[in-house]
Parts: sequence; structure tokens; C-alpha cells
Amino acid sequence: MDTRPGFAGVIGNTPLIRMETLSRETGCEILGKAEFMNPGGSVKDRAAAWIVREHERSGALKAGGTVVEGTAGNTGIGLVHVCNARGYRTVIYMPDNQSREKVDLLRTLGAEVRVVKTVPYADEMNYQKQAGRYAASIPGGVWANQFDNTANALSHYESTGPEIWAQTNGKLDAFTCAVGTGGTIAGISRYLKEQSPAPRVVLADPHGSALFNWVTTGEAKMTPGPSITEGIGNSRVTQNLAGALIDDAVQIPDPDMVRMVYRMLREDGWFFGSSTGINLCAAVKIAEQMGPGHTIVTILCDGGHKYQSTLYNPDFLTKRNLATG
Repeated sequence: MDTRPGFAGVIGNTPLIRMETLSRETGCEILGKAEFMNPGGSVKDRAAAWIVREHERSGALKAGGTVVEGTAGNTGIGLVHVCNARGYRTVIYMPDNQSREKVDLLRTLGAEVRVVKTVPYADEMNYQKQAGRYAASIPGGVWANQFDNTANALSHYESTGPEIWAQTNGKLDAFTCAVGTGGTIAGISRYLKEQSPAPRVVLADPHGSALFNWVTTGEAKMTPGPSITEGIGNSRVTQNLAGALIDDAVQIPDPDMVRMVYRMLREDGWFFGSSTGINLCAAVKIAEQMGPGHTIVTILCDGGHKYQSTLYNPDFLTKRNLATG
């Protein structure tokens, strides 16, 4: 029989999808790695599985233990699934600027969710720092620490990168994705560059983040914002991102992202979240820079169902002067 071993066994080996409208318009092959097809619904399932695995291997996480994380949602969702399958408790700290669907889903899955005030990373009450302190304060607790735990990047070096290389037969001209923790772009870029120096690796960044400036000027200086995107952009260079091999960066404004996700829904039938919209806009921009005949790969991070109160809410968009067409 052709079977997989439990929840973690279904993570990865996602298809690479040709984005029909964008490929036709640009004359390039624009391909999306369908990470929304992971069992927990997002690219973050990979990081969650590797982080838990590495904590188990180190001996820090034992039977009946608790995994604590500060997350905008998707990593927490992946962690709860993995921890439920392995008998661990989960406590999730989340900033209060995230969609209510994510909070509701995490609680439905069985996590203890602590929604805290959104403050900069430099503030000691930042959600990530609160998660780290709480994990250290309880018996059997471990902090997933997705931003600086390089098991995150390792998951993409060992799985996503090799999958993309095999699925394209090594014939890709560029890879692009947005960055939150930096694990995805770091792991994939390292693997691709080991196979060949030819593929360009381009960081896609929303407004209200410092990473575009970090790549293009060497200084992690914040750009004007904010952005309605969730879980991407950062004010600092994480331990995961520090290991990335990046050639360039593009910046994508929210109006372009919103138009992109609605185009994909109305014209191609895809229901995507905001980070995927940023990624697809970046892929188109790179295709326009490189010209027809090139292959550009990006990440289709998650579906749109967790953003119905924000990105897919007409009143929410109207208040922010964001048009859908």
C-alpha cells in the first residue's frame, strides 16, 4: 500500500503550479509552489515539523511537554497540528493585529491562545519575547522561536529547495518570496545556490518593513507603512534570514497585492492570502525585468479563508482606500 506516516508524513512534496494568466501575460513560466496544500494549510507546516523534531532530538522536548510560540498565525497552526499528533500542549502568543479567523482556528485546534498588544520587537512586551519568557518559566516548556531557530531554514533546505530543483529539472531563472522569519528564503536559496549560482534569489517585501532596504542598501531601515499583510515583513534580520543568499529585493505596495489576489480569484479560480499576493506581484515584476522566456518560481503560502474579515472584507478594504479591481 502507498501510505504516509501520520500528520508529519504528509507535509511537503507539494505540486508546482503554472500560474496561467500571469505566465501568458509575461511570456515567462511563473510557477507557484502550492504550500497551501500542506495538511495544516500553509508553508509554515514545514518549519513547525522541523522545529518540533529538533527539540525532540536535543532532548529538550519530552513526553507531555509544552511548545510555546509567538506567531502571526500559520506557524502556530502548524505547531498545534504537529503537537497534537505527538502528545504535546501548545501555548500561542499572538499580536492583536491579526485576523480573528486565525485566533478562532488555533483555539478550535486546541491551543491556548494569548492575544497581546502589538508592540515593536525592541519592546520587552513584544509577543515573541513574551513567548520566550513563558516557555522558560514552566516545567517541560520549550520555545519554538521560529524567527531565530534555524531548524526553520533547515526545513526548507532539506525539503522545499530540493523539491523545487527536482520539479523544474534545475531549469529556473529566479526564485522569489516574501520574508517574515526568513526561514523559507534562507533554506531554499542555500540549496538552489549549491546546485547552481545562476538562479536569481529576490526578496519580496511589503511596505512598513526594513528588509527591502537591508538587501538594497545594507541598512535595515523601516520603510513607510503600514501594510495589511500578515506574517511578513520585519524590522530586523533574524538568525534564519542571516543565512540567506539573496541577490536583490523588490517592494510591493498593498494596492498591487490586493488587485493580484482578486485577479487570481476571479480569473484563475485561486483563493489566496496576502503573502501569496505579494509573492505573485514580485514574480511578475521579475518577469518584466528579465523578459520573456524565463522561469520564475515563488511560494503560494496559504489560502484566503483565514482573511475573510480583512483582505476579503469590502468594508475593511474601503476604509483603507484599497480597491479590488
